Parts: sequence; C-alpha cells; structure tokens
Amino acid sequence: METIIIEIALVIIAAYLIGSIPTGYIIVKLFTGQDIRTIGSGSTGATNVKRVMGKKWFFIVMILDAIKGALPVVLAKLLTTSFTEIGLLPVLAAVAVILGHSKSIFLKFTGGKSVASGVGTILALNWIAGLIIAVVWGIITYTSKYVSLGSIIALALSPFIMWGLKAPSAYIWYCALGAVYIIYLHRENIKRLLKGEENKVR
Repeated sequence: METIIIEIALVIIAAYLIGSIPTGYIIVKLFTGQDIRTIGSGSTGATNVKRVMGKKWFFIVMILDAIKGALPVVLAKLLTTSFTEIGLLPVLAAVAVILGHSKSIFLKFTGGKSVASGVGTILALNWIAGLIIAVVWGIITYTSKYVSLGSIIALALSPFIMWGLKAPSAYIWYCALGAVYIIYLHRENIKRLLKGEENKVR
C-alpha cells in the first residue's frame, strides 16, 4: 500500500510541475520582454501568444503545450505498475498536468485554458481519440474562425469519442470532467460568442 501511495504522489507532483511550465509566457518574455498575462485575454496559451508574435508562434506554442500535456501521461503509462487495468495513474497525470497549465505554480497560479495540453493528454491516452478531437477542432476553427468554439465543441465531444472507441472507463470519465473544466475556463469566451463579440482568427 505504501508503494502505491508513493507512486500516486510522484505521478501527481511530477505531472503538475511539468504542466506548470509556462511555455507561452516564457517565449513571449524571452523574445519581446512583455508579460503575456497583461495582453489580450491574459491567457498564456497559444491563441493569446498569436496576438503578440503571430501565427508561426501560435503553432509552436500549441505543439509545445501538447507535448507538455502528453509527456507525463506517457511516462505514467510506461513507468507505473499500480491500477494498470483501469488506467488510473495516466489519468491522474493528465488531470495534474491540466491543472498545472491553467494554475501554474510558477505564475502565481495563473496560466492558460489547457486546450492544447488537454488534447496532448488525450493523444497520450488514446492516439486515435486525440487525432479525431484534433481534426474536429481544426474543422470547427477553420469554418467558424473561432478558436474558442472549436476548442469547446471538440472537447465536449471527447468523452463520447473515448466511449465509442471502447477506452477504459477512467479515460472516459477524465474526458468528461476535463471537458467541463476547460469549458468553464472558456466561460468569458462563451459570453462573447453569444454576444457576437468574440475575436475571429484572421
């Protein structure tokens, strides 16, 4: 039992710290000297980085955040031995990395909206589900020109996609709870979408 508790604690702490690495903040600070939290939406995510540094850096930050989300989950799948039949520890890693990204200990518990890192965790849990979600996000974002709308719809569909792929129950519940959390982080975007005031991708 003691070994299991230690393993769970190590997974959660390591994943949270990795998730807390503020990729967008570091890049903007390094190249422009600005604090991304004082610009646009105040988020450290890729969409806000685009407002400062353009489309190229939007994709770079998005990819880095996705890798950041996937890494702790992959390590948990490879290195842990507890509850492997239900996939619990990879899911705990996924939850911790999302919390780290949105509430970074290095930025006084501020951060991004965890979309790219969330998709990264799903890719690491089930690459087919992650790929489908990424494609849905891309199609909705491209056709609507709203990154937030693409994110909300893609993640809202994620538990159903996991269920359709017969993924472990822990994966399905993670996607359901993660979708609720990330949609909650987009509550201001939802208000602007309803008012027709949300910024479009140019």
